[in-house]
Amino acid sequence: MGNPSAEELAQRAFDMGLLTERQLQDIWASFGSRNIKLEQFLQLLVRRELLTNYQVERLLKGERSGFFFGDYKILYLVGSGTFARVYRAVHKDTGQVVAVKVLRKRYSENTTQYGQFVREGRLGCSLRHPNIVPIYEVYSRAKTHFLVMEFVEGRNLREFVKIRKRIEPPEATRLMIDIVQGMRYAFENGLTHRDLKMNNVLVSSRGQAKLVDFGLAAVDETLSDELLIDLPNTRTIDYAALERATGVRKDDTRSDIYFLGCIYYHMMIGRPPLREVRDRVQRLSRNRFLEVKSIRKADPTIADSVALVVNKAMMLDPARRYQSPGNMLADLEIALKRVGETSRASHALPASGNSRAQAGHHDRGTATAGGLPENQPSVMIVESNTEMQQVFREGLKRAGYRVLMTIDPGRAHERFRQEVPAVADCVMINAQQIGHSAVEAFNRFGEDLKTSFVPAVLLLDESQRKWKHEARTDHHRVVLPMPITMKQLRVTLAKLVNSKAKR
Repeated sequence: MGNPSAEELAQRAFDMGLLTERQLQDIWASFGSRNIKLEQFLQLLVRRELLTNYQVERLLKGERSGFFFGDYKILYLVGSGTFARVYRAVHKDTGQVVAVKVLRKRYSENTTQYGQFVREGRLGCSLRHPNIVPIYEVYSRAKTHFLVMEFVEGRNLREFVKIRKRIEPPEATRLMIDIVQGMRYAFENGLTHRDLKMNNVLVSSRGQAKLVDFGLAAVDETLSDELLIDLPNTRTIDYAALERATGVRKDDTRSDIYFLGCIYYHMMIGRPPLREVRDRVQRLSRNRFLEVKSIRKADPTIADSVALVVNKAMMLDPARRYQSPGNMLADLEIALKRVGETSRASHALPASGNSRAQAGHHDRGTATAGGLPENQPSVMIVESNTEMQQVFREGLKRAGYRVLMTIDPGRAHERFRQEVPAVADCVMINAQQIGHSAVEAFNRFGEDLKTSFVPAVLLLDESQRKWKHEARTDHHRVVLPMPITMKQLRVTLAKLVNSKAKR
């Protein structure tokens, strides 16, 4: 079966509730005809952000479901886990952007599995803390089960460390303070996490760490080894192995503290302290915990104050571990002072995509060759290529910039519109992989009264130079060719930021 015509696909989108009659009329009017190529029609819909690529793909396949969950319109898939898939979505009436976590079909009829999923949701609904991702709604009817939660523009910590290789102790300690503050709040409310791992920590575009998935790994402590090794979540097995090795109950907060220590260690060393093995029987072995190499042996340069926190959190004897998250938090704050961390406001982590965030950190007031203002300047970069994100982050970090990143041009514009004062001093959009929507976004910044004052840079590669005449430039809005040297880029940004400071 071939592709539908533009008019047939438009009807599908209308029937699915993805497009309104008014939107379709505007699209047809812009073409002056309905007899157009399907590709042209789809490109315009995506450029105007009326449909996402995810929605287009499903429409082309003739899919009739998966576009909405309850009142939430699905925009794209953020990520997939063992139990569920997470989507970025928007409320059809209010426009609120959220994350929708949908239980996989293979668990949707299993009373134990979906019951556990619903339990996680209800736990999340009861938690309200800046370092815990809030859950707003739990839906469980027939074979459909999903959670509606805050959408965090960022990456999970595992992805972040994979890109950065390792995180310097000051930054790692600051992130750990965020994580442990969330855990202290949960502990004071009588809750344990039981699934602490790098994937369950999100880092927002502001550099704030947030915990997700409270309670999802809960497991019956009476399960036999045979049943344990069949469980899909390997961290569940790690918790069970630790608790069996140390003789504590499954709801002992000191087990969470051990895995907090593992996260702290992993961030700074770049690899996990526990040997990762595929054989699930070996995961239950006590020897894995005895084989852990101390952090000072893994890296002799780690400061004593930092090593003390890691070692105490990861004591195999629970009586020698921190007895509560509050105890651990106190030592983390001491460690932070001793490793010379600068103020929180001077940090951010670069962010990207499937949900997706982070940016470099620097001291405020750094003098640079480009003649930047005394207060640390900031730039938001719209870039979908992970390697280029790292290039920009490192290059601008050395010039004294605070960097925020996103892969979504629409999201960048939305943040500048909504946040006062402005989220950054300047915006830079690289069209290389984003395509023509980068030009659309660049122009949208200039046309919108709320963002027209923002200095903006559009980067076009050689094959995209033909778009230059479409870009609406000004004295503070420029187009630059790619490739470009970092020095040339820094000089341009310095001029734009200085120009803004004088206005």
